[in-house]
Amino acid sequence: MAGQTLLSLEHLSTHYVSQQGTRVVRAVDDVTLALGAGETLGIVGESGSGKTTLALTMMRLLPPAAHIVSGRMMFEGEDLLKKSDEEMRRVRGKRIAMILQDPMASLNPLFSIGNQVAEPIRVHEGASPRTAWQRAVQLLKSVRIASPETRVSQFPHEMSGGMRQRIVGAIGISCEPRLLIADEPTTSLDLTIQAQYLNLLRDLQREHGLALIFITHNLGIVAKMCDQLAVMYAGRVVEQGPVSRIFNAPTHPYTKALLGSIPRMTDGGERLTAIEGQPPDLANLPVGCAFAPRCPSVMTRCRAEAPPEFKTEPGRSARCWLAEPLALRSSAA
Repeated sequence: MAGQTLLSLEHLSTHYVSQQGTRVVRAVDDVTLALGAGETLGIVGESGSGKTTLALTMMRLLPPAAHIVSGRMMFEGEDLLKKSDEEMRRVRGKRIAMILQDPMASLNPLFSIGNQVAEPIRVHEGASPRTAWQRAVQLLKSVRIASPETRVSQFPHEMSGGMRQRIVGAIGISCEPRLLIADEPTTSLDLTIQAQYLNLLRDLQREHGLALIFITHNLGIVAKMCDQLAVMYAGRVVEQGPVSRIFNAPTHPYTKALLGSIPRMTDGGERLTAIEGQPPDLANLPVGCAFAPRCPSVMTRCRAEAPPEFKTEPGRSARCWLAEPLALRSSAA
């Protein structure tokens, strides 16, 4: 049912540690998020903010140098961090699926499209090769691939970029998961195909009752697709809440700067807002707030003390000292 908590991340941290143990990169740092069944959560932030590492942490598909150092990942009442590797293999693809940014990184060039779409059906549902192949044809048709009976026998290099992205989507929904994580799925697509693909994802979500996590740089996509928004900076979620509330009244200066950088269709010819400076080195974060060196509203306190997460109103929070008065008013109300 929509509204029930499907996924809950509690103080989750993932660090990359060098082979000598002398360099620690805090790629995901104390992240707390919740997602309801059937909802769509958008995760935005600059490159290097920790978005993809957070997605790979949820899938437990991290490279050897990455370590989950703290927190809990509750999915349908079960802590995924307590599951063995074998148990997680039964979760991935069946209950949680992921669409990677580059479909060619997901598709094996040596196997036909039909074999790759049918594989999770055989593995997770024990279907016969014939049944799985028939389901693969149906799935290609559901993601609007023309002539699916022919396409199943072809190979990834014979498909356009938009078709490959749709095929990866077909693999993702093949076992009707409860949660689908889409990591920058429209980056390699032109604007027309982007719009078609987003409409397709939304249709699939309605048909299958999916919860969707959408990782993107594009705030226009967030406005169109998402119910909830989490803004990441330097491995942390600095603001989260309903999309409409954040877009209309952002709290964190970083969120305001991101929204200010969106081009607007006006006659004024206004300059876009630029965020000065560069994101920090996650292995050498500054004292205090990580955004302080770039923040137009920085205070002395920001450079000395990292802000906690303030609950600014029901369902909203921000990691910023400017949010403290809002949190005090919200708790007093």
